[in-house]
Amino acid sequence: MHITKQLAIFLDNRPGMLARVADALAEAKINIYGITTSDTVDHSVIRLVLDDYRKALHVFEAHGTLVVEDDVLVVDGSNKPGELARIAHRLATAKVNIEYCYSATPPDAKKGLIIMRVSNPAKALKALGGA
Repeated sequence: MHITKQLAIFLDNRPGMLARVADALAEAKINIYGITTSDTVDHSVIRLVLDDYRKALHVFEAHGTLVVEDDVLVVDGSNKPGELARIAHRLATAKVNIEYCYSATPPDAKKGLIIMRVSNPAKALKALGGA
């Protein structure tokens, strides 16, 4: 479990935009650890946790892409029923708000990553026993 940077990029909501992002990252040899997208009628927001966010910042800025960076908590959670509830209760007890989270885990994996944007990452890390 650790705190890392997440990049949010804002793009037109049209075919091929995610392919462009993936191509730019692949060309720069940047690996994607976590990704989520959301959309509005005209725009998409792509949130990324990467192995080299600084390099990715330069890549996106060179392409004229609007980028916002945030601290997020990366939790290595057990892949079993109740794990998210356990984490959420600990954070609630510590008065840390979960603003959003995302995760995907293969069904047969023992653990998976949960990426969380929280109101206080350092406090969340401590509440979950990672500090």
